[in-house]
Amino acid sequence: MPGTDSVNSRLFLANSVDGATATSRDEHIYQEILDAIVERRLQPGVRLPEDALAEVFNVSRTGIRKALQRLALERLVTLRANRGAEVAHPSAKEAQDVFAARQLIEPALMPTVVAHATAEHFKQLRELAEQEQQAQRQGRHSHAIQLSARFHVQLSVAADNQVLSEQIAQLTTRSSLIIAVYGSRHSVGCDCGEHGELIELLERGEGAQASNWMARHLASIRASLQLDAKPMAEPDFKSIFKR
Repeated sequence: MPGTDSVNSRLFLANSVDGATATSRDEHIYQEILDAIVERRLQPGVRLPEDALAEVFNVSRTGIRKALQRLALERLVTLRANRGAEVAHPSAKEAQDVFAARQLIEPALMPTVVAHATAEHFKQLRELAEQEQQAQRQGRHSHAIQLSARFHVQLSVAADNQVLSEQIAQLTTRSSLIIAVYGSRHSVGCDCGEHGELIELLERGEGAQASNWMARHLASIRASLQLDAKPMAEPDFKSIFKR
């Protein structure tokens, strides 16, 4: 008969596996809904009923609620009392304000990046830029937008300013939804300037030129926004998530 320690070990391992499985499932649901929002299969203002999504993903409403709460923290979903969740709908004014804020902060940060960035920072930036370009070539619009946001956050990390990093992380998260909702095909990709060009300027220590590049980059994205998106009818979740 197995000893107590053996039984406890098996129970611990079983619980660990169950926990890992649940975490993996939660992450999958979160990513599926995120992709649907960023790829505009779920458009602004569309309701996200927990029961309908639970049926599609074959999970409890609790599992769906976790994903929606996480998306709400990232301002991609709005939670309303007595109405449930819906895809966030940034107004045209909010879209302009978010990019105006980024235009004030990020170009001014480039000389600080030059002063503090290490070889490891540049390695990480180059990897993100290459991954973003690959996603663009493969037509993975959602992934390209997310990688672009991560690139800008990593720039702020290289500047060694925690407060600005937190602000830029929030702004880039909101920008991801804005680009997904209002962006044209020019909003992400070489039409707005390849991030590799910026890395070269920073590595050469050309802070002023990097600031000018960033200002043009953000202005180009802002100008490409088409601020007249129309809400979609009640969606067919099974079709959207191909269930």
